[in-house]
Amino acid sequence: MIQKSVQIKLEGGLEARPVAMLVQVASQYDSSVYIESANKKVNAKSIMGMMGLGLDQGETVTVIADGDDEEAAVAGIENFLGGKQ
Repeated sequence: MIQKSVQIKLEGGLEARPVAMLVQVASQYDSSVYIESANKKVNAKSIMGMMGLGLDQGETVTVIADGDDEEAAVAGIENFLGGKQ
């Protein structure tokens, strides 16, 4: 299991469309992927869970992945949240 703090750089934060795109990115990996913010830990492959976090631009979250491709999963989520995809 690995985890990394990541700042959300997406303009407008994680609204409906970016959440759907984030779930698609997370779903590409076999590893379990979670986003943790303000003591809430949510499955990054769950649209409803991610919408419930209500994350804004500039917030910092912890990306947690556990599995065979955990490093790639964290890197992929970091790239997305950093606006690099």
